[in-house]
Amino acid sequence: ALISCSAMAENTLTVKMNDALSSGTGENIGEITVSETPYGLLFTPHLNGLTPGIHGFHVHTNPSCMPGMKDGKEVPALMAGGHLDPEKTGKHLGPYNDKGHLGDLPGLVVNADGTATYPLLAPRLKSLSELKGHS
Repeated sequence: ALISCSAMAENTLTVKMNDALSSGTGENIGEITVSETPYGLLFTPHLNGLTPGIHGFHVHTNPSCMPGMKDGKEVPALMAGGHLDPEKTGKHLGPYNDKGHLGDLPGLVVNADGTATYPLLAPRLKSLSELKGHS
């Protein structure tokens, strides 16, 4: 999904989410509210139109979620780059291991009806400022 910031209040950020397509930005699928807590950032999704199940969920290095060319094919959201990894670990170790990508978040749970509303705590991300300039 494509992320773009739409509003920021004290200690809360609302992120508009769109389908990421090989042709560019797709339809709006809802929003995610991100809040600072004493335990890390809390991501509260209000999404719809998704495939049921558990999905990978990440903060990416670059702010753009536009498509890009890879191996001669348009790839959705390729311009977002890799997962946020300021320590250059190069490792997927999940949201709780401090030796991996900082951008690895808990899995996004999508219900049978295609909605996602279950909040996710990212304990390694402490401040909304860490999301600035990323997608």
